[in-house]
Amino acid sequence: RPGSGKAEKLICDKVAIGPSQNQLQHPYLLALLLFANHQFNSTSITMGVSDIVPNGVLTGDNVLKLFEYAREKKFALPAVNVTSSSTVIATLEAARDKKSPIIIQISQGGAAFFAGKGISNAHQKASIAGSVAAAHFIRAIAPSYNIPIVIHTDHCAMKLLSWLDGMLDADEKYFEQHGEPLFSSHMVDFSEETKEKNIEITKKYLQRAAPMKQWLEMEIGITGISPNRNFGSLEGGVEDGCDNTGVTNSKLYTQPEDVWDVYSTLTHVSPYFSIAAAFGNGKIQFKALYANFQVHGVYILKVRLAPELLEKHQEYAAHKLGKKGKPLYLVMHGGSGSTHEEFRTAINNGVIKINLDTDLQYAYLTACTRCLRKDYLMTQCGNPEGDQLPNKSYYDPRVWIRYGEQTMKVRVAQALDDFGAAGTL
Repeated sequence: RPGSGKAEKLICDKVAIGPSQNQLQHPYLLALLLFANHQFNSTSITMGVSDIVPNGVLTGDNVLKLFEYAREKKFALPAVNVTSSSTVIATLEAARDKKSPIIIQISQGGAAFFAGKGISNAHQKASIAGSVAAAHFIRAIAPSYNIPIVIHTDHCAMKLLSWLDGMLDADEKYFEQHGEPLFSSHMVDFSEETKEKNIEITKKYLQRAAPMKQWLEMEIGITGISPNRNFGSLEGGVEDGCDNTGVTNSKLYTQPEDVWDVYSTLTHVSPYFSIAAAFGNGKIQFKALYANFQVHGVYILKVRLAPELLEKHQEYAAHKLGKKGKPLYLVMHGGSGSTHEEFRTAINNGVIKINLDTDLQYAYLTACTRCLRKDYLMTQCGNPEGDQLPNKSYYDPRVWIRYGEQTMKVRVAQALDDFGAAGTL
């Protein structure tokens, strides 16, 4: 214990001298004392995530402990959207090398791709199969990476509920066998509905998840604009599986009272939930039109977010609870393209999870395109270096896919640095 003299007494006992003796007469002992006291002091300061939760896939109380620690220490975890075993590996490598926990999430569309685009997705069967396959794959390789991992599923809107129901069926089956759900957490997005209906349906799904101590993320407030739509009408937004284009700007804000209504309802069901509250206050000017929104994806026109608004949500909830501090677990959507200052402000205001997708897709592609050299891909043999030389080292998928993994890994590592998660183990 720092300042307790514990290190000194321990060493004096070992060398059979009294602590009152002049230690300067024992130079080796003095050096040992200095080292030991440093170790005792640093141990109390450098306690990290690994002292709080185990390595491997986290569920239940361990997810809560991780998010609680992140909120207290003011760092956030990137929630990386994956679409294949390759993108999973790139993410895990980055987190391992940066000594950080990580959130791996899969969307409805990403899950269908994981299962195979040749499979019919009628009734969300491909998305269910792909999500379950991804979760089992992550669990199978998790021990090889020795880091804490949260397996999460991304936005599930009303029209996709059969996807979520199928995953919860798999969770409950896994829970019966292993005492924990297959997935660490899920996300529901009923933000297109009225606030009352949003909260009502979210509560219903939290009640189903609660017996498994499973985390649930919800969204209140409509999100960004579509990067593909006509800027003549700049309202609403698009996420994977959730199209919010066409909604009015009045729904693009989340008020502290709305967040409190969510919290006060859900907290009676389970403590395992987080809130993605819209905090967009950006303005895009195009042909004299303005729109305010929370952003998902990267757009040609620069957007300014207003993460400082999240502080008001925390203050309001703390006031209602009669407590100090930040009682809410908040989530930031639209991490791609945001500034370091925006990230830090959001994290300081209680954001513990930040979604990343668009930046990572681009990072993965850039390396693949660079290594696909035309003059080496026209035939299996023959290139500028010789007519009979083989080109396998250029067209072998293990080569160019690995390049993609490495550049994606660099971008994930950058996010871990930006969000303060690097080195937290």
